[in-house]
Amino acid sequence: MAYESITLNQEIIIDNIVSIHYFEYMSDFSFEGESHDFWEFLCVDKGAVNVVADTTTYTLNKGDIIFHKPNEFHNVKANNIIAPNLVVIAFECTSPAMDFFKNKILRVGQTEQTLLAQIIKEARETFSCRLDDPYCEKLTRKECPPFASEQLIKMYLQQVLVHLKRTYDVETPVSPCTQTFQNKAADELFNKIVAYMEENMNSQMSIDQICHDNLVSRSILQKIFKQHANCGPIDYFSNMKISAAKQMIRNRHMNFTQIADNLGYASIHYFSRQFKKITGMSPSEYAASIKSLSENVHS
Repeated sequence: MAYESITLNQEIIIDNIVSIHYFEYMSDFSFEGESHDFWEFLCVDKGAVNVVADTTTYTLNKGDIIFHKPNEFHNVKANNIIAPNLVVIAFECTSPAMDFFKNKILRVGQTEQTLLAQIIKEARETFSCRLDDPYCEKLTRKECPPFASEQLIKMYLQQVLVHLKRTYDVETPVSPCTQTFQNKAADELFNKIVAYMEENMNSQMSIDQICHDNLVSRSILQKIFKQHANCGPIDYFSNMKISAAKQMIRNRHMNFTQIADNLGYASIHYFSRQFKKITGMSPSEYAASIKSLSENVHS
């Protein structure tokens, strides 16, 4: 047989990344704004922000993503109530399909959230610069990054854009047999257990308790968290609690002792040890670091 290859079509091609940021800002954060000749999107991971695009102001909540086309002026401000967590990625792309994203505010689903988390994870292992530094204008490669990490970043980012366009562009035909990366039932169970964890943030939690309260076996529980979060359920819950603590610190409504009590830690000392274990900083060091970044942005 005479086999003949075909060249695969690529509707969205991204070869150049300008910046990858994951910001954790204070509740009074404000960025005056800028414009540049490349694409940028901002996705709200937690909290809420007000965004100006050209001359229009929008309020974005958790799960919202806004696209800024090249040369569009944009700024962002927190709402003085909730400290926001933001994913901001800038890139160069001349593919005609990008016209779809002009002047768009969309909602990210579980698939896009997972892909964005993978981009941030790979970026932290690939580049030596801090992802929370708003003044970082050039990504600096580490000497020994993981194999093909930059290629994975490119693939994940292109997948985010493709999935969003497929979801929201009514003119893009989608086969009724198209499947997402995760089985729908597993997605629903994962989201249910995450919601359960959020409702019980102020308690201590064991795997047996999670299984009992959610009518799920230990093996299934471990499997879905490995697939969706690449960690165990207790590690996920611990990270969730520390993430909540970080936001409480940035909201500045409670002191460290009150935060530890609110999240069900046995003592302020245990809370501090867990915080440093997960973040690499003590609560006071984290507060000083974020405060310093916020003051630099305002200056």
